[in-house]
Amino acid sequence: MKVHNPFRVAFVGTLGVGLGLLLIGSIQTLSTILLYVGTALFLSLGLDPVVAWLERRKLPRWAAVLITILAVLAAFAGIILMVIPIIVQQISQLVEAIQELVEGGEWDPISELRDWMTAQFPQLQVDEVFQYVQEWIASLDYGAIGGGLIAIGGAILGGFAGAFIVLILTIYFTASTPSLKRAVYQLVPASKRERFIDLGEQITDSVGYYVIGQLSLGVINGVLSAIFLTIIDAPFPAVLAVIAFFFSLIPLVGTLTGSTIIVLTCLIPGLGSPTTALIAAIYYLIYMQIEAYVISPRIMGRAVAVPGAVVVIAALAGGSLLGLLGALVAIPVAASVLIIYRQVVIPRQNER
Repeated sequence: MKVHNPFRVAFVGTLGVGLGLLLIGSIQTLSTILLYVGTALFLSLGLDPVVAWLERRKLPRWAAVLITILAVLAAFAGIILMVIPIIVQQISQLVEAIQELVEGGEWDPISELRDWMTAQFPQLQVDEVFQYVQEWIASLDYGAIGGGLIAIGGAILGGFAGAFIVLILTIYFTASTPSLKRAVYQLVPASKRERFIDLGEQITDSVGYYVIGQLSLGVINGVLSAIFLTIIDAPFPAVLAVIAFFFSLIPLVGTLTGSTIIVLTCLIPGLGSPTTALIAAIYYLIYMQIEAYVISPRIMGRAVAVPGAVVVIAALAGGSLLGLLGALVAIPVAASVLIIYRQVVIPRQNER
């Protein structure tokens, strides 16, 4: 191929690279905003089946949206008003108990660790190891640590501000879901619009039912944990039940991680006991099997029909790309890709 104007080709190529870099930089700059919008869209699609159910009961769209939003806000406000005071009280008790153990000399984890290391590793110079650790602690820049704590506090405040923004966007997207769908559908040629609308509705329904299903799993685990931990007299049952609820919202590893935290909390000296921790561990082992083979298939079967291997790969990939939100969104995204694969790609291949 003969190049007639090298300068023009080089200029166009440079301009294309520059625009590409500008686009990538803009996306990185707007990553937080895009994350808020994606989270709000995800939650609004989760509320859409509830709104549709109310509309089938002869309610107008605005009334169905209003009732749904008020119900969600009331549920969260009720949980906060009921749980937060208990959590604050029990965390205060936990701090006081640990302080009493340390000040009373009943619990000396450093001496226990030193004795254990001496018994398990007789060839190890334990005193030199502890001396090195003490020197390292003394060399720490506590000014930088204080700055880090301030940064953590700022991140927490930013998280609350982000949650408020996501709430506002969720309300807006929930109210305007039909108009947003129509705007997207108008971009498709009329000859293919009906098929595109059918696929779009299947995908959005899949995402909505997935959100409701995952929330249902969290509620079941949280309620059962609160009842069981209260029965076995575990420490801080309200705090641990909240942990069980929130970790159950994370696919695959959430229930296991939350259960591990709960069992370890039951081992705190003076608060729990090895017997309580063993009973809790047995309960969560049984519960995880029931959730995996009975509860989850029944709740999630209607939402997403994704093979187990695809679920694992999608959750790992989503978590690596977008963190917790990516892990949550990955499974319905995988279900959407499978819908397109089964209903678009395979039929086209069979026609050839």
